[in-house]
Amino acid sequence: MIETPQILRIESRHYAALQLVVPRDQIRRVMGPAVAQIYRVLAFQGIEPAGPWFTHHFKRPNPDFDFEVCIPVDEAIESAGEVYPEIWPAMRVARTVYQGEYSGLAGAWSEFTAWIAAQGLREAKDLWEVYTVNPDGEKDSAKWRTELSRPLLD
Repeated sequence: MIETPQILRIESRHYAALQLVVPRDQIRRVMGPAVAQIYRVLAFQGIEPAGPWFTHHFKRPNPDFDFEVCIPVDEAIESAGEVYPEIWPAMRVARTVYQGEYSGLAGAWSEFTAWIAAQGLREAKDLWEVYTVNPDGEKDSAKWRTELSRPLLD
């Protein structure tokens, strides 16, 4: 179940990213090491994270996930290996919050996408998930909170 969605205008922000393309069944295996790799780059460059980590999916996941693992920062980083600087653009989005373990995200996205369609809104191909309460700080998966954002076409 998701919280009542909202339509928002968000500001742009810098982030450090690492792109991955993996089969659906490999997502849990690659996510943690990718996040850790970005944190190492930030630490080496003396840059503090500016919020919780997130993912930017270039399209709705199908058998493969094509996405960036991202950590927000206040300033652009220097590219380092697979980690590169990026900007989350200012945009109009539909946003909701899902609470629970990650196995419920597909259902949350389906519910959210149905809400967007019922409002007569047109969504872009990409989507964003911000893991505001995640396994890094909370072991009880029932308390995990994931912010779902879908850019909207004007």
